[in-house]
Amino acid sequence: MNVGLAFRRNAVRYPHGTALFDVGPQRRDVTWADLEERTNRTANTLSGALGIEPGDRVALLVANRPEVVEVLGGITKAGAVYVGLNFRLGPVELDQIVDNARPRLLLCDTEHLPQTAEVAEKYDLEVLDIEGEPYRSLVAAGSPAPPTTLHEVRSDDDFCIVYTSGTTGRPKGVLFDHARVLQHAMVTALEYEISRHSRYLLQIPHNSSVNITIVPVLLMGAALGFRDSRSFEPRGFAETTDRQGVTHSFLVPTQLMRLLDRLPPARDGLLGGLVTLGYGASPISPERLAELVGRFGNVFNQLYGMAEIASIGTMLRKEDHHRGLTERPELLGSCGQPSYAVDVRVVDSDGNDVATGERGEVIFGGPYVMKGYYRDHERTAESLRDGWMHSGDVATLDDEGFIYIVDRLKNLIIRGGLNIAPTEIENVLYRHPAVLECTVVGVPDADWGEAIVAVAALKEGATVEPGELREHCRHSELTSIKVPERVELIDALPKNAVGKIAKDEIRRRFWGEGRQV
Repeated sequence: MNVGLAFRRNAVRYPHGTALFDVGPQRRDVTWADLEERTNRTANTLSGALGIEPGDRVALLVANRPEVVEVLGGITKAGAVYVGLNFRLGPVELDQIVDNARPRLLLCDTEHLPQTAEVAEKYDLEVLDIEGEPYRSLVAAGSPAPPTTLHEVRSDDDFCIVYTSGTTGRPKGVLFDHARVLQHAMVTALEYEISRHSRYLLQIPHNSSVNITIVPVLLMGAALGFRDSRSFEPRGFAETTDRQGVTHSFLVPTQLMRLLDRLPPARDGLLGGLVTLGYGASPISPERLAELVGRFGNVFNQLYGMAEIASIGTMLRKEDHHRGLTERPELLGSCGQPSYAVDVRVVDSDGNDVATGERGEVIFGGPYVMKGYYRDHERTAESLRDGWMHSGDVATLDDEGFIYIVDRLKNLIIRGGLNIAPTEIENVLYRHPAVLECTVVGVPDADWGEAIVAVAALKEGATVEPGELREHCRHSELTSIKVPERVELIDALPKNAVGKIAKDEIRRRFWGEGRQV
C-alpha cells in the first residue's frame, strides 16, 4: 500500500477522466492516463539521471500549480520522500528547513529560483527549475513505464515531511509514512464527501494541503485544480468555481470573511455548485459563521486538528451547523466531535480526563498521528507522549462530545492572577460590524502582570475609532477585567505561511523580543 499506486489505479479505471483541471484561459486539462505517464517519466528521471535513491528527500518550492501533483507522484513512485515548501518562506526559515531535511534535490519554478541561491551554495544542494532546461529535457527522455521502485515502496516507508509554520520558533518537520497518509485520506474523503466525480479547487498553499487535499483527491480519483494562493479575490474565486464546476474547496477564515463582505450578493449563485466548503486554521465567531451558512447554504465543514495528525482531529459537520442555527446555537462555537479513527481527549496536567465543562488540554491518538518530528527527538518527546499528541490547546467538552476550544496554552493572558482566553474577547470584537479580522494579545503591565491589547483590521470602506471598539467590549458580556486597555487599528493583520494570524509578530510589535513562546 503506497500513494504512488493511486496514479496507476486511476489510469486503469478512468484513463480519459480528468485528473487535473486548468483554471487558466488555456483550459489544458490532464487525464489520468496522461498523469500516469508523466509521473512515471518523472520517477524514472529521478531514479536514473538525477541519482535519487529510495528514502532521499526531494523538496519542491513553487507557487500553486498543477505540476505539484506531477512532481509529488514522481517522488513517491521513486521511493523518495516529498518535502513541499511554502514559497513565502523567508531566508532564515528556508535555511532552517533545508538544514533539517537535507534534501538531495530541490525543484523550483523560474520565479522562485533566486530564492534558492543562498541555501544551494551553503548546503551544496542541486537545484533544478521545472520550467527550464535541463529538467524538462531529462523528464521528456525518461521512460514512461512504471518504475521498478513503485512496487518496492512499503506502507511503513516515509512519504512526506510537512513543515510547521514556525509560530513557536524553528519550523518542525512532521514526518509521515504512506500508511498514515492513506488512512487519513480515507477519513478526509468520508468527512468531505469526496468521490470519483468531485472537482476540488485548491486555493490555500499546496505545501499545507498534501494530506488534507492532494492525497485524498488522488485516492478517490477525483479532479484537482490549483488557484494562486498569493491573493484571494472573492469574485475571481466564485467565477472560477462556477466556470469549472467546482464541488469542493477549503478556505481559511480570513478568506471566508472576504467572501462574505466583498462578494456582491448578486453573485452568490456562482457558488451554487459547491457540495462541501471546508474551513479551519483559526476560529470564526458564531455570529459570522451564522451569516456564512445563511448566505451560502449548508455546505460548510469545520476542521480542527494539527499538522502532526495529518490534519483532521474533530469535525463540525454540515448537520452540526444546521443544529447550531435551529436547535443549539452554542454548537457554532464548537469545533465539533472526534472524526473517524481518531481518539480525542481533554485532559488535566496529570493526563486524566477532565469532567464535562472543565478545562483541559486537547490530545490526539490514532493511526495517523505523526511518526515524529524529523531529526528532532527532543521536541518529539515533548509533544508525543505515550502515543498521544499534545496539541497545546485548552478546551472544554460537553455531554455530547462536542469540543470547545478556549485558546492556545501559550496565548492565555494572565492578568491579576486570572487566566483570560483571547478568543473570548476576539469573538466580541468580531460582532462589531466594522471589524474584518482581529487578534488579542497580552503585553507587560507593572500592576496587573499583563495588559490586554486588541489589534483589528477593518472591512473595506468601514470606519471606527479605537475607543468605540473598547466601548463595544465594555457593553458586552465581558467582565471589566477582560476589556482591552488598548485597541490598535492596522491595515491588515500579519499572517504566517499557512494563513493563520501571527500573534508572535503582534506581540513583538508591542513587547519586543522579551517574551519566549
